[in-house]
Amino acid sequence: MKFEVVHNNINVKNLEASIEFYNKALGLKEERRTHADDGSFIIVFLGDGISKHLIELTWLRDKEGPYNLGDNEIHIAFRTDDFDGAYKLHKEMGCICFENKAMGIYFISDPDGYWLEIIPERK
Repeated sequence: MKFEVVHNNINVKNLEASIEFYNKALGLKEERRTHADDGSFIIVFLGDGISKHLIELTWLRDKEGPYNLGDNEIHIAFRTDDFDGAYKLHKEMGCICFENKAMGIYFISDPDGYWLEIIPERK
């Protein structure tokens, strides 16, 4: 029996702002979209064009207030082949929320407060 990781879900308050953020900050592109017949939700899958793993953004029409992220210890990691360029872009975007220079990594925060780890390509 085998299992393959296919996507991670993130619930978002402003779907278009989140799509724009993930595109600008991480180069993710929309691969497909699903609308509920009654308009109660929209699901958008974003991909990096490299791996088969997708990020699922779910917008819920009736959700009020921000999502409770708890201690926000759960995150998704992204590896980049241009760590310095990524750092510069994220600094300009103002989305870096934590740096661990000793480990050579940093985290960015999306519009809903989810943390995304940025790691360099290890050679």
